Amino acid sequence: MSQISRPQTILGPLSVHGVLALTGIAAPVVFAITNLVAAFSAPNYSFIRDSISSLAWTPLGWVQTIGFLFMGLLVECFTIGLLLNIRGVREFKVGATIMVFFGFGALLIGAFHTDPAGGPSTLEGTIHRVAAALVFWLFPIACLLIAPTIREKPLWKDLFVYTIVANGFALAFLIARIGLPSDLSWFGLYERILAFDEFLWLEIIAIRLLRISLRQVRASKKPAIAE
Repeated sequence: MSQISRPQTILGPLSVHGVLALTGIAAPVVFAITNLVAAFSAPNYSFIRDSISSLAWTPLGWVQTIGFLFMGLLVECFTIGLLLNIRGVREFKVGATIMVFFGFGALLIGAFHTDPAGGPSTLEGTIHRVAAALVFWLFPIACLLIAPTIREKPLWKDLFVYTIVANGFALAFLIARIGLPSDLSWFGLYERILAFDEFLWLEIIAIRLLRISLRQVRASKKPAIAE
C-alpha cells in the first residue's frame, strides 16, 4: 500500500509552503499601506511629483522605512517558498537567486535614506540610489528567467504569458526612463506605475502558490490509495 506524501501543516490548514506564500501576498500590501501612511502625514507631498524614497523625510518617514525593511524580508521568505514548490531548470534557480538580491536591495533602501531634495550628496544617499536602481531592474529580470519553468509546470503554465507581458513592460519602462530628463516632473507617478506592475506580479504568483499549497493539504487528507 502506498500513501500520498502528507504536507506538514503548521498553522491551521497552512503548510510551510502556504505560510511562505502568505509572505509574498503580504509584501506588496505592507509596502502600499506604509507608503500611504507616510504620504498622508506630509500635506505638501505629491504622489505624482515626489519619489517614494523621499517619504523618509516626511513626519512619519520611519513608517515607510519599516515598509521597505519588511518588504525585503517578506520577499526573501516568499522566494524560499517558490524554490520549495517549483523544481526548475538552471534559469529558474538563477532567477530565484536574483529575487533574493532584490529582497536584499529592498533592505538596503530601508536602511539607507535618500538624500533630501536640494541637499548635498552623501554616501548614504548614494547607497540608496544604487540599491533602488538595482531593485527595479533586478525584479523583471528575475521574473523573466523564472518564466520558462512556469511554462513547463501544469499548475503554473497559464501565468506564463502574463509573466512575459508584465515584466517585459517593466523592462521597457525602465529603458524608456534612460531617455527622459533627470528632473522628471512626474517621477513619483513613474515609480508607482513601475512598482504596481512588479508588485502585482508578485501578488498573483503568491496567491497561486497559496492555492496550490491548500490544494496539496486537502489532497493529503484523502484516504490512502491501495496498489
